[in-house]
Amino acid sequence: MTNYGAIPTSSNASPVDLDSISRAKHRLKAGLATCRSWRTMFDFHSMNLPRGVSAAFSRIKTNIAYFQTNYAIVVLLIIFFSLIEHPTSLIVFTVLGFVWIFLYFLRDEPIKVFRYQIDDKTVLIGLSVITIGLLLLTGVTFNIIGALLIGAVVILIHAVVRKTEDLFVDEEAALAATETSGLTSYPSS
Repeated sequence: MTNYGAIPTSSNASPVDLDSISRAKHRLKAGLATCRSWRTMFDFHSMNLPRGVSAAFSRIKTNIAYFQTNYAIVVLLIIFFSLIEHPTSLIVFTVLGFVWIFLYFLRDEPIKVFRYQIDDKTVLIGLSVITIGLLLLTGVTFNIIGALLIGAVVILIHAVVRKTEDLFVDEEAALAATETSGLTSYPSS
């Protein structure tokens, strides 16, 4: 007689932790970190030029906060393509890519070190510094600097051109942004 669907409880059970695998699958299906929808990011109906310099700076600030994870993915892809002809740097970048995936993209809760919680921005800055530093040690200085400049230009162009009125910001993030910046509402530019 067979027991279909029964979970084995004997000592010959699988050594793989199925719970952690299912959590990783769920996170991959749900999306990477707080990665916003690419469709929302590249909605052509939400693109236009700002009315002034202050509106442009306001858009940059809001869009960088909202699309932070998307921008990190874009910059990492640009760095990857700049390293195509350098196999040693690609190996280092691949190893660092796994670190990025586990410490930044697949995390659903803050990292706790002793009693302290490390937020997403600190992890993003720390991983960026480590990635750039280790890649500079592989001798591809001009490639990295060029890729970072191209990434910054792409991000700034998108952040200036993408309107912010239709972005759905959760209330906790909006409250945190207003407390740190001194703003009481999001500008409509």
